Amino acid sequence: MTVSVHNPDQYMAALRTIIAQGRKRIGLLVGAGASAGMAKPDGTYPLIPAVAGLTDKVLTTLGPTYQQQIDGLKSELDKHDIETMLSRVRSLSQVIGVAKVHNLDGLGFATFGEAICSEIGKIVDVRLPGTGSAYADLVNWITGTMRDYPVEIFTTNYDLLFEEAFESVRAPYFDGFTGGREPFFDPVSVSRSDLPARWTRLWKLHGSLGWRASEKGEVIRTGQSSASHLVFPEHLKYDQTQKAPYAALLDRLRAFLLTPDTLLISIGFSFADAHIAARLDEALAANPSSSVFAFQFKTLEEEGPACDLARRLPNFSVYARDQAKVNGIRGAWKAPVELPNKDWGPIRSTYLDKDGSFMLGAIEPFARFFAASRSVQAFPTQTVPTPPAVAPLPTATGAPVV
Repeated sequence: MTVSVHNPDQYMAALRTIIAQGRKRIGLLVGAGASAGMAKPDGTYPLIPAVAGLTDKVLTTLGPTYQQQIDGLKSELDKHDIETMLSRVRSLSQVIGVAKVHNLDGLGFATFGEAICSEIGKIVDVRLPGTGSAYADLVNWITGTMRDYPVEIFTTNYDLLFEEAFESVRAPYFDGFTGGREPFFDPVSVSRSDLPARWTRLWKLHGSLGWRASEKGEVIRTGQSSASHLVFPEHLKYDQTQKAPYAALLDRLRAFLLTPDTLLISIGFSFADAHIAARLDEALAANPSSSVFAFQFKTLEEEGPACDLARRLPNFSVYARDQAKVNGIRGAWKAPVELPNKDWGPIRSTYLDKDGSFMLGAIEPFARFFAASRSVQAFPTQTVPTPPAVAPLPTATGAPVV
């Protein structure tokens, strides 16, 4: 039986070329694993817990008051993460009225939902370390070159860390809101690309600290760190006033991938979110010229949802700690003993550790790789009389072509 292998030097040389230039349309999909993979100012981890840790903290805090309801919700739900539970709590608050479920009426569940959001807000309301961070590295990469197209960041995280990173270097970004006293969400601006390319697009797919419903029922951005409008509310998906930010932002993700020759690079995202995975699946199937590179922290065997997409979609590539799945081909990472050239050693050390494990599934080395992409580059020597002017570029599915 033939065992496939993937040469990390080949793929990372091609990716390094793409991200160093400003000509390709590039997006980032950033999940909870990103902020969980960053250090606190004192050097300990995580800066913000991932979904499992967030769920434990919130439910532990609310247990003394709502343990009966928590146990009841867990007994009827397949998924027990805090986002799923919050969606159910909000549903019950809207439909049961004075009737009681798990010993709470509609008003009681509304109060329960507010308590969940409040606790989430307390946990994710953190600041970036002052001595540098992964998000600062990514912003340096984004702002470090003239671009034909804006970088678009799609994130499920509620924190304000990207906002802080952009504002610290006075780099402009657009998050879909406009206005002064009560900035309102403008779906027309989200769907179009009227702003200059130097304005990064920052799309908060699950809401954000500082979002709340106005007296008119519309979502506004307050500029504060309170949390009252988080997570896609499934029970409100047909309510036009409530769904506007979420539906428009998910539509923006789909439209991005339906644009010819686009590359979406994910970090810290598990692909277990059905809303997002469905749009990725649909768009990639409809547009073979777009591609997703999924950088995953765990081993390939542990990245089930990402591998499911890669199995169906040849333009969805998974780069895990021990193996990769590219062009539908699964193989272990195997770097040649001999370096491509004498200058490649320091570059290889940015994506492979001393044991040969692939490191870019963790946000900190991932961001350093991007930030360093514009430094003097060394690429494998070509076995042709005259080397090409640039390094080999990857196809839509991630395999370099020469």
